[in-house]
Amino acid sequence: MFFKSLPFRLLVALVFGLLLGNFLGVSGNATTDGIMNAIMSVRHISNQIIMFAVPLIIFGTVAPSIARMGKNASRLLGFSVLLVYVLSLAAAFFSYAVGSAAVPALANVIPATADARRSLPSMLFQLNIPPIMPVLSAMALAIFIGLGAVWAKAEAFNKILEDLNNMTIAMVTKIVIPILPVFIAAAFAQLAFDGRFTIQLPVFLAAVLVIIVAQLVWLAILHVIAFVYTGKNPLETLKYYGSAYLTAAGTMSSSATLPVALEAAKKSKVLNKKMVDFGMPLFAHIHMCGSAITLIFLAMTASMVVYGTLPPINIMILYIFLQCIFTVSAPGVPGGTLMASLGLIVAVLGFEDGGTAIALMLAIFPLQDSFGTATNITSDGPVVLILSKYAEKHGLDTVEE
Repeated sequence: MFFKSLPFRLLVALVFGLLLGNFLGVSGNATTDGIMNAIMSVRHISNQIIMFAVPLIIFGTVAPSIARMGKNASRLLGFSVLLVYVLSLAAAFFSYAVGSAAVPALANVIPATADARRSLPSMLFQLNIPPIMPVLSAMALAIFIGLGAVWAKAEAFNKILEDLNNMTIAMVTKIVIPILPVFIAAAFAQLAFDGRFTIQLPVFLAAVLVIIVAQLVWLAILHVIAFVYTGKNPLETLKYYGSAYLTAAGTMSSSATLPVALEAAKKSKVLNKKMVDFGMPLFAHIHMCGSAITLIFLAMTASMVVYGTLPPINIMILYIFLQCIFTVSAPGVPGGTLMASLGLIVAVLGFEDGGTAIALMLAIFPLQDSFGTATNITSDGPVVLILSKYAEKHGLDTVEE
């Protein structure tokens, strides 16, 4: 049964992609370049299909789940956003503590510039399928429509939203999930071909390993927090997250991993299913604790390598509070948190050195992005568990008739 499961298929796709990409990169002739052209086209098209579906999935799951919660929706939404921001702050300060101890020791082994990667051949062909709206627009529209349906007591429209939810689930099952192994194999083949696993990784191994360990430790801390607050075993949720973790690692996108994460969370016996429908799509796009840990650590690393010192503690505190706002609002797409934060990094930390510090952050961030995204998506399980307990405690987990 395991060999037919989604986690196994994703793992096979990941390994196959790495081996194929490395082989094609080493061979380096016209034939292998032609094969890589085709692989890049497959990656592009499968990514276009997945990303086109993401706003539809968000709207088709968030709006109905808000409408189901009735008058409790606005309170649950406010608590969810506050909870995520507080947890993001905690993760960021944890990263600051780790960085204060580790970054000075790493400064001598991490260079300020990265080695050049192998040039990728052009794609064989492209098929652009732009989403009907941005991710954040879909989230905002879902919240507005869901709350509007609640406040207007639009019973007929609520039935339409339920049909939309069923259609979304069918779309995910029949289209998105079957495409994921193909996309992951092609994505990892490209990563191996352009040299990110053979050129950059040894250079930045020390920093990346510290970040990954910090993310895993934070995951453990978060599960302990969930256990203390709820009294329920969060491992009952974690054990179903293998496929979600691998999907997040392969796609480097919380948005693209949402269908698999929803499927995993609904198997857990300790999660309230209504809270899963309400919280998972929301947390997939605002709860980025792995990215928060990475960005704080990388900012400290870049400052030490380029300027020879860590930023002053008062500057770091300001940066952490502001960075967590950007982290909560960043889109769940590959590199979204870093791209959204570049202006903040320059403005608050003063990285005005011709771009060397920013270049260092941009070079290291992609190397851990798979693990950071996997941490983001896996950490949503204990957060939904906390939300479930809060809703149960305050009588907010009932569906109004």
